[in-house]
This record gives sequence, structure tokens and C-alpha cells, in this order.
Amino acid sequence: MHTQEEKLNALGRLLEIMDELREKCPWDREQTMLSLRNATIEECFELMDAIVAGDPLYIKKELGDLLLHVVFYARIAQEEGTFDIGDVATALSEKLIYRHPHVYGESAAADAGAVVQNWEALKQREKDGNRTILSGVPRGMPALPKACRIQQKVSTVGFDWPERSAVWEKVAEEMAEVQAEIDRKDSDRLEAEFGDLLFSVVNAARLYGVNPDLALEKTNRRFISRFGHMEQRAAEQGVAMQDLTPAQFDTLWQEAKRREDDKE
Repeated sequence: MHTQEEKLNALGRLLEIMDELREKCPWDREQTMLSLRNATIEECFELMDAIVAGDPLYIKKELGDLLLHVVFYARIAQEEGTFDIGDVATALSEKLIYRHPHVYGESAAADAGAVVQNWEALKQREKDGNRTILSGVPRGMPALPKACRIQQKVSTVGFDWPERSAVWEKVAEEMAEVQAEIDRKDSDRLEAEFGDLLFSVVNAARLYGVNPDLALEKTNRRFISRFGHMEQRAAEQGVAMQDLTPAQFDTLWQEAKRREDDKE
């Protein structure tokens, strides 16, 4: 691990490289905040993939790619005369100190839940803070993590189930409403009820300490792995996937699951 001085030196070298690239590289010189936006989103998703994979070298690489974008945006802003990387770091440090009075002040926080409640309350008091509880939820955030974030934020002011087991009644209620709309054959209402059902399932996951986005991504990866095994086995048997019977599909699926269990 590096010393504090070595870390600062490494960051300083990165800033120097960014300055030089903006001056001498035609591609880097042409970039704007808007032109970088989609690439930044892509880098965020690649970092999430690395975290799910649990590969430290992969995570390090993707963190570096994301850090490049932070430095890039700050350099562009510096050229425009609005702010620089020092302003970014200073503002972040001040915010962290302000929002952690249990560390830098005299208040106390018994557990992580109390820290989150204090954090949201302090955000509301800030001069440039969010005007409402949910105004800080990004509109462009993907729907699944957005639903979880909405639920987390409203829970900080007490809008939550008093007992987490009660959420299952809501899930059952939403399932019944979906079935009712299926019977009525109203596509708009069916879409709305499916949305309500998904929202309630996300809420249940949150209440039981499960990250629904991560849980679904792990399920996606398991499915891809199992289906890939099914394709391989069908090819070995000389059978096209579309020609398999339901019974053959089930046999290959159960085989893929057993293969996965054996690896664990």
C-alpha cells in the first residue's frame, strides 16, 4: 500500500498528464462535458460489473477509468473558468465533515441507520440542498435502483412499514391486482399494476437487507451461465435449441443447475 505522500504524488501526476493531454492530444482537446457523458455512464456500469465479479484488479482498472472522467470534467471546467479539481475536492471534504457530526462534531449516531437519517436531515438544511425529500433522486437513474432509492429516502422520515413482515401483504395485494387486470385485458392498467408489483417486491428486498439490483444481476448471470450450458449440451447431442421438447428443456436446465451446485 502507498503512503499518504505517495498517494498525493500519484494524483498530482495524473493531473499533470490530464493537462498535457488537453494541450497536445487532438481527441482529448475536442472533448466536452456532453461528449463525455455517455462514456461516463458506460464506465459506471463497467465498475459495477467489476464489483459483482469481485476481482480486485478489474475493480482497480475500472476505478481508474472512472477517476479519469472526474479529472477530465474538472479540467474542462477549469478552462471555462468555473471551477477546478481543487474546488471539487474542497467542496466534497466540507460536505463530508458537515454531514458526519457524529465524527467531526458533538452529536452521536448509534448505528448506520441513524447515520443515514442524520445525513438526509442535514441535506434538507443545506443552503443548496434538495427542496423536497425526493428531489435529489436523479430522473435518469435506472428504474430498479431508483425505486430502491426512493424507498430508502422516504423511510428516513418514517414513511415505512412498522414491521417488515407486513410488506408481504402488500406484495400479495399487488399480485391479485395484476391478475385482475389480466382478466380485464386492459393493457394500460396491466402495465401500471405490474409496476406496482415490482415496486412492492423491491420494497420487500430493501426491508430484508437485500440489494434488489445486485440480486437481479446475480440471477441474470446464473441464468446466462445455465442457458449457455444447455446450448452446449444440445449442440453435443446434435439438436437445435428450437427443436427441443419442454421435457428436454427441463432435463438440460436441471443438469445445468446440478452442475452449478457441484461447483459450489
